[in-house]
Amino acid sequence: MGGGHGNSKDFGAAAYWDARYSSSSHSTGGKDGGGFFDWYQSYQALRPLLRDCVPTSSRVLMLGCGNSLLSEDMVKDGYEDILNIDISSVVIEQMSEKHMDIPQLTYMQFDVREMSFFEDGSFDCIIDKGTLDAMMCGDDAPHGASRMLAEVARLIRPGGIYMLITYGAPKERVTLLNQVGCHWKVELYIMLSGDLDLIY
Repeated sequence: MGGGHGNSKDFGAAAYWDARYSSSSHSTGGKDGGGFFDWYQSYQALRPLLRDCVPTSSRVLMLGCGNSLLSEDMVKDGYEDILNIDISSVVIEQMSEKHMDIPQLTYMQFDVREMSFFEDGSFDCIIDKGTLDAMMCGDDAPHGASRMLAEVARLIRPGGIYMLITYGAPKERVTLLNQVGCHWKVELYIMLSGDLDLIY
């Protein structure tokens, strides 16, 4: 996902994000590093929780990676295996080019509502920084969000973590998590720097 404003009803559509990342203001600027955007929080703000909950040897899936620097910063801090996915083929190409020399980072174009390419229990940790929020603004909400969460539940290994960073009200997000029919153990953290909620 990228920064700025737009019609939120488009947030579940690849065409919307492709157009956004194709514009010069959202281009990653290649190796020079211009135009990156981190929704909600930077790695430095999230680092204490990530380091406490997610071992650096974990196989991590980053949902809706966009042109965020979160994964790059995690690798700089010792994380070894992060697969980044996004619905936009444009941003995946941009970020793949930027990080071609960082073997710990892999980029693939996927719709988070349909990830049957991956086997059950493929990941130790799945990080979602705003993707569920975007899905809740899509034309197929809340059905698309429920489909995404069902895939998340399938892909996490037993004992794994789904780290959801959201601006959604905890009551609404926990209700949505429970609707999927999964038995999540939910822990809630409120970031002191704002009204951001972390649920995992």
